[in-house]
Amino acid sequence: MTESTGKIVLGPHQYGKAENRVVRIYRDTARHEIRDLNVSSCLRGAFDEAHTLGDQGAVLPTDSQKQTIFVYAKTHGDGSIEEYGLALARHFVNEIEPVDSARIEIEEYAWQRVPVGGAGHDHSWTRVGPEVRIAAITVSGTGSAQREWVIGGVKDLVILKSTGSEFAGFLTDEFTVLEPALDRILATSLTAHWRFATAPADWDAAYTGIRAVMIETFATQHSKALQQTLFDMGKAALEAYPCLAEIRLAAPNKHHFAYDIGRFGVENNGEVFIAPDRPYGLIQASVLREDAPDAGTAWDPYTGAV
Repeated sequence: MTESTGKIVLGPHQYGKAENRVVRIYRDTARHEIRDLNVSSCLRGAFDEAHTLGDQGAVLPTDSQKQTIFVYAKTHGDGSIEEYGLALARHFVNEIEPVDSARIEIEEYAWQRVPVGGAGHDHSWTRVGPEVRIAAITVSGTGSAQREWVIGGVKDLVILKSTGSEFAGFLTDEFTVLEPALDRILATSLTAHWRFATAPADWDAAYTGIRAVMIETFATQHSKALQQTLFDMGKAALEAYPCLAEIRLAAPNKHHFAYDIGRFGVENNGEVFIAPDRPYGLIQASVLREDAPDAGTAWDPYTGAV
């Protein structure tokens, strides 16, 4: 290996305000609504001199980004998280001159109404979890050259089926001790990101529908491996929603092993399991259309949370 002696230059860079916890209460009627978000802003552009010279003249403070995020929660927060993110990203690109690209990452935490007398209470909720809805919006360029990419998704979606899954016929070597399983528990904590080719008529309805299609596929398709299940889930969502270009999925295999209670004279007929949390197999896959539009910088992350 030879030494590198080339000139030292600044590489790709970005900055923003990460993880702004924004809670919006809608008080239009006596029956309130809640939206609970974690919002991160990321700006990209002509900020070289901030790094190389310490000149902050082109740098919009991250505190200013925070204030914008909270103001827009009131002025642009009546729709979906995707619409809110698009409004923020467009503002930073179109109104802040040194910015040539902006990315907004959003996590949404779900709440359900407290049941009182057989009905949901008007202004009290309990948190639903651990599942989190996610979105990442990138706007780049200005005028006729401006491009927009929207990614929706879900993370920490815990799903399990107690049968209808197997794992057999796998490659073996001198270290293989795993026995084939023809009937096993299949469980995961799914993270799925889907990139839109076109905007759906209703962002919230699209989220609900895509999620439902994937869960139904997980439940009803016989699985020969988690890899096959992920492909089938992505394929089903793309078939059901032509507005999608691709889906990227990550699924840890949440193992369940039959526990040996036979040593105590008690028969275990696939009823009692131990569920260790680590180590675990981690399966990742993408499913996309052959004619999917260019992803541009849609997948370039900021916090990595979305």
